[in-house]
Amino acid sequence: MPLLADDSAAPTSAAPTVEATTARPDAIPSTDDPLWWRGAVIYQIYPRSFADANGDGIGDLAGVRRHLGYLKDLGVDAIWFTPWYLSPLADGGYDVADYRTIDPAFGTLEEAEALIADALELGIRTIIDIVPNHVSDRHPWFQAALAAGPGSPERERFWFRPGRGVDGAEMPNHWVSNFSGDTWTRTVDPDGNPGEWYLHLFTPEQPDLNWNHPDVLREHEEILRFWFDRGVGGVRIDSAALLVKDPELPEVPEHPGPGEHPNTDRDQLHDIYRDWRAVADSYPGTRVLVGELWLPDIERFAKYLRRDELHTAFNFDFLARPWDADELRASIDSTLAAHAPVEAPSTWLLSNHDVTRPVTRLGRADSSFAFAKKRVGTPTDLAVGTRRARAAALLVAALPGSLYIYQGDELGLPEVEDIPADRLEDPMHFRSGGVDPGRDGCRVPLPWSGDRAPFGFSPADAAGEPWLPQPASWSALTVEAQRSDPDSMLSLYRTALRLRRDEAGLGDGDFAWLPSESGVLAFTRGDRFVNVTNLSGAAVPLPPHEGVLLTSAPLQDGLLPDDSTAWLRTQLASPESRV
Repeated sequence: MPLLADDSAAPTSAAPTVEATTARPDAIPSTDDPLWWRGAVIYQIYPRSFADANGDGIGDLAGVRRHLGYLKDLGVDAIWFTPWYLSPLADGGYDVADYRTIDPAFGTLEEAEALIADALELGIRTIIDIVPNHVSDRHPWFQAALAAGPGSPERERFWFRPGRGVDGAEMPNHWVSNFSGDTWTRTVDPDGNPGEWYLHLFTPEQPDLNWNHPDVLREHEEILRFWFDRGVGGVRIDSAALLVKDPELPEVPEHPGPGEHPNTDRDQLHDIYRDWRAVADSYPGTRVLVGELWLPDIERFAKYLRRDELHTAFNFDFLARPWDADELRASIDSTLAAHAPVEAPSTWLLSNHDVTRPVTRLGRADSSFAFAKKRVGTPTDLAVGTRRARAAALLVAALPGSLYIYQGDELGLPEVEDIPADRLEDPMHFRSGGVDPGRDGCRVPLPWSGDRAPFGFSPADAAGEPWLPQPASWSALTVEAQRSDPDSMLSLYRTALRLRRDEAGLGDGDFAWLPSESGVLAFTRGDRFVNVTNLSGAAVPLPPHEGVLLTSAPLQDGLLPDDSTAWLRTQLASPESRV
């Protein structure tokens, strides 16, 4: 029998669950809308940390199915899963050994199919992660390449090269890993002698694929079809700008021009994504392609969003900006300007499974984000960070396009920065020599209920503890604790997402700035909605309005406090006065 939307229907032997109200039939959106993706609210699930149904301390698909009612009531249109495939977990699942097998820690392929179907019954689509730049070193292709030896057809699917210098002891080039350190690892031949080197832009356990090889092209199109056949609504493409390399593997120029970087944003990528779009468009409904594109050139970024390529891509520029009105406005303007020529909607997000959580990041003296700047021991003011995270949540929910929410941000969870060293797993931490705190702190399992760990993440009688430890202070941040508190972060998110669905001007659509004083971001959406976000350092008056729909903090004598956002209802403009 399927596990349906009502959390209270879970058997008593399962993980403690939180009662969820049943979604109204008229609140369930049609899954036939071809433009659903343009204004969708998409909730990111990191499967290891969402909910553990079998008590082994690791989140699983059964846990997700038991909490679909929570996601429906939260107000999401789709869920995006980070990799759930068979993996040795050298990089949190982004080292995939088999795309057609669910990792046993999460469940089975049949459970994934049932989850996809259950979610669709509630009007929630499923987006899965595809990692095309590399595979696991345990993948059958790479194991065959190692066994076949130099010059073999099996090695042509990867980037094997002889070394330079005496006896080939030097790496083929000096590219720098995205996780710090070198990008080449030397093999050992069957006779025990040092052999060729292979390329990995991430860890040695993640060998890069050669996208000039027809097998690689064909295999990934078949993977897309495999999952589209099972009902997924789209794919998120990991490291989408890195697939294609200059076959000469030259050193990276000091200042590469557009399309000239040897391993990033190569022009040939567009042909690959046009082929993928053709596969997606061959299925009924709209199966979306979402790119993870970290590119500083926003015009180059927008080219991936032409009508025959990707549908959307993550807007990391906005996420990375500091909590500063001028910076945020500049990002909004440049983002909307870049998307306009290709008529693509933008995406808005505050964090994900790689990024320091907003409550912690926004409470720092430097509230911007960059991987290269992450340092162990950076101080933060969680009270300030929480206030700003509430304001930021309303700001991004009011902007035009689609909205991504990383699991736990709706609970106001902070980054966990005191995980014992022997519990850390992230390779970014270890490859940095311990300078980078890594990403484990934003991946700690969610707190659902109760006053002590595992806070309903695992069953009360679970034999093992959660795979990462939860802070005792999270007892105040559980879903159970926040659901009945009208002032909680969860209540703010639920109300905001309900209004976002009900207000005609929100989601995809028009946007216009309003005149405002320095440090204030004020804009209209549609005819009757105004967003005001105050970063000025002092309370400010609100513009003329009929009523207040929602605020991230209480008004002070009718003024909007610093680090706060207000959603306002305005008077309906006459036809003659509309621009």
